[in-house]
Amino acid sequence: MSEKIYENSYFYIEKENASIPWVKIFAQKPYKELSDCDELTRNAMLKAMLIVEKEMLLYYNPEKVNIAIFGNYVPHLHIHVMARFKNDSHFPESMWGIKQRDGVLELLPFEKFSMLLCAKLMSAN
Repeated sequence: MSEKIYENSYFYIEKENASIPWVKIFAQKPYKELSDCDELTRNAMLKAMLIVEKEMLLYYNPEKVNIAIFGNYVPHLHIHVMARFKNDSHFPESMWGIKQRDGVLELLPFEKFSMLLCAKLMSAN
């Protein structure tokens, strides 16, 4: 079960239960595609995606940040944002790809990242 960490009238953000820092940004309305969104929702989600990416880079200093929009299993528009590390379990594969190793990560606490992210999102409105 995912944990909701932020919400406004356009989108909400959930923490994905994973071995890496990973959040999903969901549209409040059940749009199927990004192009289905009204302009305000689309802009708010894309702005949030960039804020999450930047905060992950600053806080976790990952090797790479992966961003994906699929919705094949859950046809409700959502954007995955993941901090990736050379020694995570799947790198350089996607997190849906073939496991490469037992990942051993010593990460800063997600709770602090979540607090910093929420503050940045609130100040961006």
